[in-house]
Amino acid sequence: MATSSEQNQDRFQRRPAVEAMTGLSRSSIYSKMDPRSPQHDPEFPKPVRLGKRAVAWRESDILAWMNGRQSTAA
Repeated sequence: MATSSEQNQDRFQRRPAVEAMTGLSRSSIYSKMDPRSPQHDPEFPKPVRLGKRAVAWRESDILAWMNGRQSTAA
């Protein structure tokens, strides 16, 4: 059975929440997702489509990416 903290991490977060969690701007988030961008980060979590014009990110994916960034920092 999942603990309450594990359940909270599997919530979908919309872009403004991802910006607040990561400290990245809207353009930086989309640059990290764009393979043609010099700022592309293949490790950055992919969004999940919620509808025709709505996407969100899994909170657990964002937190895992952030934890991975901390371990690779100099």
